[in-house]
Order: sequence, then structure tokens, then C-alpha cells
Amino acid sequence: MYNDEFWMRQAMEEAYKAECIGEVPIGAVVVWNEEIVGRGHNLREINHDPTAHAEIIAIRQASLKLQSWRLLDCRLYVTLEPCPMCAGAIVQSRIPHVIYGTTDPKAGCAGTLMNLLQESRFNHQTKITAEVLQPECSAMLTQFFRKLRNKI
Repeated sequence: MYNDEFWMRQAMEEAYKAECIGEVPIGAVVVWNEEIVGRGHNLREINHDPTAHAEIIAIRQASLKLQSWRLLDCRLYVTLEPCPMCAGAIVQSRIPHVIYGTTDPKAGCAGTLMNLLQESRFNHQTKITAEVLQPECSAMLTQFFRKLRNKI
């Protein structure tokens, strides 16, 4: 059995792919039966698509691979706390467990600004494990934005 840190490192590899192409380094993987069935990294700038978040891409890929929009036996690992859009997609896809790396003070909807993943008025709630490899996930983002500011 692999642990949360192992799978978060897989998400971090996705984040690194985003960074290499000039995207904000956020990565995600969907795990089912100890196998990655969906991978994603930010592609908003390249695709000119505000919905091209790592989580959305990974969820779409997992749904296609598993031939179901219900990802009931899956876990989602993501390097940054999900935003409102991604939290909505997580609830809609019925993912039972989200594990994230670092909090998002500007858009986090897994407990920082609000907690859409565990909102009792929705028909599905998601277990949350926060801050897995937090220093590493946070450092990727901090370094990316520092480099970006230094270029300006």
C-alpha cells in the first residue's frame, strides 16, 4: 500500500509539469484501487480556459477511464486546496476523500474561506485531509510567484 505522501508526490510531479510550461504549479491525481486513473495540471494560460484547473482535468480523465461520472471509490490528491469551482466538481463527481497539500487563503473552499466539500445541505460530503507535504507544496507556489515578480 502506498501512503498519502507518495500520492501527493505524484501530484507534485504534475505541478512541476505546469511550472515548466509557465503555468501556476498546481497538480492533481485521482487514485482508484491504488492506481492513478486521472492526472492533471494547470492549463489555464495555454488553453485560454478558466476551467482548466488541475483537479478538473484529473477528474475528467478519471471519469473517462472508469466510464463513470461517479468516482465513488476514488481519492483526489491536489497540491493546493480546491477553489469553489473545483470543490463543486468534487461534490458532483462524488469523490469521497480529498487530500491537499497547502491551503489557499484567496480561494480555498475546503476549510479556509469556506468548506463546500463538507456542506451538509449538499447531497454529498467529502472527507478532507489537509497539509500533506505542505512545506513542499507551498514552496513550489512561493518560488513560482517570486520568479514571476522578478521578471516584471
